Amino acid sequence: MNNTPSYVSEPVPVVLAGARGHGRWHLNNIRNLAEAGRVRLAGVCELRPLDAEELAGFDAERVVQSADFGELLDRTGARIAIICTPIPTHTDLALTAAERGVHLLLEKPPAPSYMEYERMAAGVAAAGIACQVGFQSLGSHAVSHIRDLVRDGLIGEPLGIGAAGAWARDEDYYRRAPWAGHRRLPATGGTGGAGRTVDVVDGVLTNPLAHAVATSLALDGATGGADLTAIHTELYRANDIEADDTSYVELTTRTGSRVTVAATLCAEQADEPYVVVHGSRGRITFWYKQDRVLVQRAGHGPDETVHGRTDLLANLLDHLATDGATPLLVPPAATGAFMRVVEAIRQAPDPVALPDDAWSRVPADRPGAVRRVVHGADGLVAASADTLTGYAGLGAFWARAEAEAAS
Repeated sequence: MNNTPSYVSEPVPVVLAGARGHGRWHLNNIRNLAEAGRVRLAGVCELRPLDAEELAGFDAERVVQSADFGELLDRTGARIAIICTPIPTHTDLALTAAERGVHLLLEKPPAPSYMEYERMAAGVAAAGIACQVGFQSLGSHAVSHIRDLVRDGLIGEPLGIGAAGAWARDEDYYRRAPWAGHRRLPATGGTGGAGRTVDVVDGVLTNPLAHAVATSLALDGATGGADLTAIHTELYRANDIEADDTSYVELTTRTGSRVTVAATLCAEQADEPYVVVHGSRGRITFWYKQDRVLVQRAGHGPDETVHGRTDLLANLLDHLATDGATPLLVPPAATGAFMRVVEAIRQAPDPVALPDDAWSRVPADRPGAVRRVVHGADGLVAASADTLTGYAGLGAFWARAEAEAAS
């Protein structure tokens, strides 16, 4: 499929900040768009430069590499910057690009706190640049399809939205970077004196399964910062970390809708995350990583469809090439409600460590690696999406005990 519109005359220079870890996905995406003639990799910002193998498919001699993001933007004349760096760096790097008039694809979560999100959004708006937030699932054509089905009354009166995410991450996942699995870290440099910290908020709902939250909110149409009226969280951890790895959030929107998300990184069997839209006469299940939709309703057989997806970097390119006539799919304003969830989790009490009899250590997929499994987590996550109920309400003994202790 040719993704190059007729109005594109020459490749747009792009800089990637953070090219390892999840950044490899962006590097591959740039490679694909470069082959289509849409972009050129002008620079890479990494503490350790990429080697020839990592830059395969690019003209390595033309790719400028530097650990100084601002200098890299100045040297390359980049028109777009992709930021896929540690969460606490997102705002400052985004503003560094904005000050230079460089447009952005900013990886999720866009910021570690609502205050930082507002600072980023204000700086981007003042600079007049385009900023796309990297919730790739919101590029799925299934999102508008599902909203149309609900609007047309296909499943009756909407009753709520429940999401389920059962993933498995080994213990080394939390050693992949100094910030991994943290809620906050000691600040380095700057002013403020000893004891100053920076927010990280690297929990299951705010980072690895953040798409479950953002997709659920998008399906409900509650995406703005003022669209939520209540947020309830249940945060737990089986791993020896500071952040949460098994959690639940329940949201009430200003229209009275109810949205819930239950997620774990300690699943017995990892599975595809999904969102269920409940109606009085049926339900719609959306496996958002697969763009797959299943409609089930009374008096009809199941109807499954698979939908296309618009790449967010391609959408940003189209937006720029048409002087804004092509709207951005995920501008900062469309992540305000998600950032309210991040803020609620940031301000919540530290996650409760699950008791020893609630989890076990088992071999992971990689040789020598181990992971922690929460007993019954898969069933709890699925039941939560089915019933719009949290772990305590579902009778998990460890959640029930915590609810009793808090009462």
